[in-house]
Amino acid sequence: MAGNLTRDEARERARLLSVQSYAVELDLTEGEERFESVTTVRFTSTRAGAETFIDLAGAKVRKAVLNGAELDVSTYDLETGRLPLPGLAESNELRIDADCSYMRTGEGLHRFVDPVDKSVYLHSQFETADAHRMYACFDQPDLKATFELTVLAPSHWEVISNAAPDGIEDLPEHRGRHGALQASKRWHFPPTPVMSTYITALCAGPYHKVTSEHDGIPLGLYCRASLAEHLDADNIFEVTRQGFDFFHKVFGLRYPFGKYDQLFVPEFNAGAMENAGCVTFLEDYVFRSRVTDAVIERRAETILHEMAHMWFGDLVTMRWWDDLWLNESFATYASVLCQAEATRWGQGAWTTFANVEKAWAYRQDQLPSTHPIAADIVDMHAVEVNFDGITYAKGASVLKQLVAYVGLDNFLAGVRDYFNEHAWGNTELSDLLRALERTSGRNLSEWSKEWLETSWVNTLRPAFEVDEAGRFTSFEVLQEAPADYPTLRSHRVAIGLYSYSGDALVRVKRVELDVVGARTAVAELVGEVQPDLVLINDDDLTYAKVRLDERSLRTLVSGGIAKFAGPSGSLPRALCWSAAWDMTRDAEMATRDYVALVASGIASVEDITVVQTVLRQARLAVQQYADPAWRAEGLALLASALRSLVAVAEPGSDHQLAYLNALAATAVSADDMAFLKGLLDGTVVLEGLTVDTDLRWTLTQALVSGGVLGDADIAEELLRDPTATGERAAALARAALPTAEGKAGAWNAITEGGLSGALLRSTVGGFMDPRHPELLEPYADRYFAEIGRIWKSWTSDSAQNFANGCYPALAVSPETVARTERLIEESNPPHALRRLLLEGADGVRRALRAQARDASA
Repeated sequence: MAGNLTRDEARERARLLSVQSYAVELDLTEGEERFESVTTVRFTSTRAGAETFIDLAGAKVRKAVLNGAELDVSTYDLETGRLPLPGLAESNELRIDADCSYMRTGEGLHRFVDPVDKSVYLHSQFETADAHRMYACFDQPDLKATFELTVLAPSHWEVISNAAPDGIEDLPEHRGRHGALQASKRWHFPPTPVMSTYITALCAGPYHKVTSEHDGIPLGLYCRASLAEHLDADNIFEVTRQGFDFFHKVFGLRYPFGKYDQLFVPEFNAGAMENAGCVTFLEDYVFRSRVTDAVIERRAETILHEMAHMWFGDLVTMRWWDDLWLNESFATYASVLCQAEATRWGQGAWTTFANVEKAWAYRQDQLPSTHPIAADIVDMHAVEVNFDGITYAKGASVLKQLVAYVGLDNFLAGVRDYFNEHAWGNTELSDLLRALERTSGRNLSEWSKEWLETSWVNTLRPAFEVDEAGRFTSFEVLQEAPADYPTLRSHRVAIGLYSYSGDALVRVKRVELDVVGARTAVAELVGEVQPDLVLINDDDLTYAKVRLDERSLRTLVSGGIAKFAGPSGSLPRALCWSAAWDMTRDAEMATRDYVALVASGIASVEDITVVQTVLRQARLAVQQYADPAWRAEGLALLASALRSLVAVAEPGSDHQLAYLNALAATAVSADDMAFLKGLLDGTVVLEGLTVDTDLRWTLTQALVSGGVLGDADIAEELLRDPTATGERAAALARAALPTAEGKAGAWNAITEGGLSGALLRSTVGGFMDPRHPELLEPYADRYFAEIGRIWKSWTSDSAQNFANGCYPALAVSPETVARTERLIEESNPPHALRRLLLEGADGVRRALRAQARDASA
């Protein structure tokens, strides 16, 4: 990010200015590195004669005129991205003529060349504050304005923005500033409704387009021409229509931005972005090979998440990034509610939420960088690292609790009042809480203090005594919090008692109550027979980690995890998996016991999202949490179970594919490698399994890491798949070569800084291959030597990718922690980098504790 706008600066600028409109003219025909950007902005000032600044990053400013007077462009500060604006009038017109830079990192206006047909594609990504990489603006969310866009582009391109174009003019061939003969069109987009800079958008290139309509809303889908055959428009449009119908019903306000385009863009650096009427998605959501339904479900959640933002975020926008969580948490909660109520995934969407989103939240909330949901965001650098599990998943979990507290009907009524009162404006958390208090009749100030203004996750644990007949003589729920974060909260929980009936675990008793303070007696359970399993937080009503008593844990490990009865068993099974995983991460359960639980119980799991999540966790457990002396045995145990599951899985099923993908990531033995190689070369055939393009890469990457294939094989595979996805897959495979030379080449490619954002992520992923931690040992010191330079000189997204991805997390030793602490003490890094370093060290400490627990088992 150019510069670092502080909250105080933003507040002062917002007190001074009111922005009416932007007119932006772009010429995208002038070369590969830069484009012409001319901005006219009209705004008022509360104080005549005052001075402020406008944001414009990485530009060559040719001319700037304020109220008819030419400004001295030498005052433009390239480092901070600011142009001073002295001597403001009450009413102002500013025109800035500049050349701006195309980006390769996924920030600003990103430029990509398709390796298949050499076509050029552009897309914008402006959150949190990168709109000023494309046009001069006051780049903060509470200075909303209208935006009128004019774009000169090659004649064969599509140009897509927030509004539908109202004029497309063919221009005669002409020679541009660089002398090339060009055929072009001028696209004009009428002024938008008022919106924040970060949700303005531009995409351009020879995009493939599919159109439809629903309830009077024009719908568009776009992807690169070379991916057109893989765009499953029917499925995407179906989810889109379901989303509009549901949100229109529950929000009580029609979609406010006219048309609705969804674009799958290359080298996107996030999952998706809620640009008003012009939503951009990670291109991986165009499935060119077979994927499991878990991936399709995740795409649907993402579609609905971004759609919910059209109301919560785009129509009504946070005043400052302190309330980023409210944007993201609300969109997450609303998307899962829509999936559960209006799509084919039904109530199973809440099982996925418990197993994916809440697991993310629990992990993030236990890091040293944990923060209240309502965070204190002092500047833009702070918000860049705050797109985390607290902002998205913990906030959504707490909103789910709030709904249970005030009632869904009251909650939605409050949301409708909030939209109607604050449409097109900016708000703070207090505005939403007041609306919910009016409709629910509840005072939410204490709830807010308890849940939104404190950090960490509580642990709930059963404590009971039984008599000789096996009946409870006492039963309490113990609530725990660490000394550093001592808040004990009020929880609404259900306690489920599960016992065997024949060969099935069935719920024989359910009690719902409020847990308050350190100890809460549960009188309703006194006299009940101790069951085979006690599950606190049954039905997943609260946000808390839960513990299993010894008998319950034995029930699960001895096969009970597979015995939950009927469709209703999906959620309690997922909660038990989550509890076991939390106990493993917290060194209360030996890693080998967790792996044994997975090996014996995973076959019973029908929910494919839970299958993939648990298998990923089991692999991580063996690779980082197992006693190093047992690691090889643990990998063999897990791989053996997966080989057996692959062999018996229903041909062509999601489970067959999920088991095979997990095996490819786990296999180390010569026999397993031979099996994978046979699948790749066709000498081994699994009924129902097609070894398609992406699966070929999965197998190739495993075989490269296993030392079976090499550079020449990667090159041969890339010839089969000379696409952008193929290039990323090849980069990952090359970086995973298990040789000192291979790691050195990958490290140099990473640290020299010439990779696009997408290739950087792939190369980092291959470099940090957990199968060969010994090859990474020399790079721990190099990481600490390079991180300061990289953080200072790279863009925010790329610097974070390096800081997180290359941290020596596989060097599980006290020295890694000590080295991190020394770096922080000696260099006093910026707050955002300090946070990421502390998170890395905390992961190593957790692995050390887990390894010690496993060694004692």
